[in-house]
Amino acid sequence: MLPDSADSEIVILGPQGVLEGAKPGSRIIDMSSIAPSVSQNIAAKCSKKDVEMLDAPVSGGEPGAINGALAIMVGGKQSVFDECYDLMKVMGANVVLTGDIGAGGVTKLANQIIVAANIEALSEALVLSQKAGVDPARVFDAIRGGLAGSAVMEAKGPMMLDRNFNAGFRIRLHQKDLRNVLQTAQELNVPLPVTALVQQMLGSLVNHGEAEADHSAILHFLEQMAEVEVNRGG
Repeated sequence: MLPDSADSEIVILGPQGVLEGAKPGSRIIDMSSIAPSVSQNIAAKCSKKDVEMLDAPVSGGEPGAINGALAIMVGGKQSVFDECYDLMKVMGANVVLTGDIGAGGVTKLANQIIVAANIEALSEALVLSQKAGVDPARVFDAIRGGLAGSAVMEAKGPMMLDRNFNAGFRIRLHQKDLRNVLQTAQELNVPLPVTALVQQMLGSLVNHGEAEADHSAILHFLEQMAEVEVNRGG
């Protein structure tokens, strides 16, 4: 499980890499969140040595990893998935084969679009509440059980209200994921206007020294624009 596409390429395909030492019939599970096209390229080169690969990125952050409750999104052959299922299930509460190699990466990109947009929307909502003089914590409690409620809200809302931006998932990593989203979207000619906007917000936060902050710090971008700081008590 590595940070980005180039890291997976070097570790698997590079000199003294995984593939160089792999025996025919071996299985490689790359759990990195990387560009799907890169996973497909790596898998094709592995196949020439009779080595099968799954791309299996995860979601759930640090708590999910600690608790063995990650969501694992897998691309590859059904037979290889079945062989490796019990191993992945040790780490994941939800392990799903979504298609051929690269499909795991596409699923993770879809996940990251939704997470980023949710955090940005929650940030807007809390900033609006604060500026209107309504306690954001009470707003959060009022809407969390309605249609707006989500796992993202439950994980990131309390962090925002407590001004706790210690990284569970870093801004620089989400920025990387959205870069891969937009690259893939460009290859497929798919417009993703909201994702592109959030990517610009993340870039601004990186420039302001917040690359290592939790991605809930998207709130800071909205606070700076509105000249307000969200706090419990309004």
